[in-house]
Amino acid sequence: MYIPKHFEQTDTEELNALIRHYPFATLSWCGKDCPDAMHLPLLLSGNGSEQRLLGHIAKANSLWQSVSDGEPVLAIFHGPNQYISPNYYATKSVHERVVPTWNYAVVHVRGRLFFKHDADEIRSILQVLTTEHESRQSSPWKIDDAPEKYTRTLLRAIVGLELQIDSIEGKWKLSQNQPIENRRSVHDALSSKADTGSAEMLALMPDPE
Repeated sequence: MYIPKHFEQTDTEELNALIRHYPFATLSWCGKDCPDAMHLPLLLSGNGSEQRLLGHIAKANSLWQSVSDGEPVLAIFHGPNQYISPNYYATKSVHERVVPTWNYAVVHVRGRLFFKHDADEIRSILQVLTTEHESRQSSPWKIDDAPEKYTRTLLRAIVGLELQIDSIEGKWKLSQNQPIENRRSVHDALSSKADTGSAEMLALMPDPE
């Protein structure tokens, strides 16, 4: 990923926060004949060198047959993104030397992918995923809420995923390369909008100085 220095994100807490807040990832690997990708939620688990990503796929999904255990993969987590019009820039009225762009935040996680076929390991992964994603519910659902026979049947139909992380890099393109007057005017333009995407972008952008 091309990352100019002023867009580089190296804060571990910020990187982890984006992964946790936007867990629906794009998983990419080198297929037999061409690059391939799929989309699935992945949960960040552990700390430091023990960090890993957990998930699962249907056994009918050919990923576990086409990718060998330990093969390198790339997981991409997409944070907020917004079109930035030249009209947002205060300097437009001064010299007109402005063009459209796109602001966004993204995290790339590289690592080695391993598949889990043992029912107990798969169940453990599902418990971690469920606990995380149900945490905001007023009455969180638990795996044990489903009939045991039904759960055992489903466990036989899925494969667990564990991505052992080698590196994490982030790009926060948030108008940091613009003069202060443009950073302020972009902030004001997004603040005037009522859509969720603009609000999420504003939450990530630093306050203009």
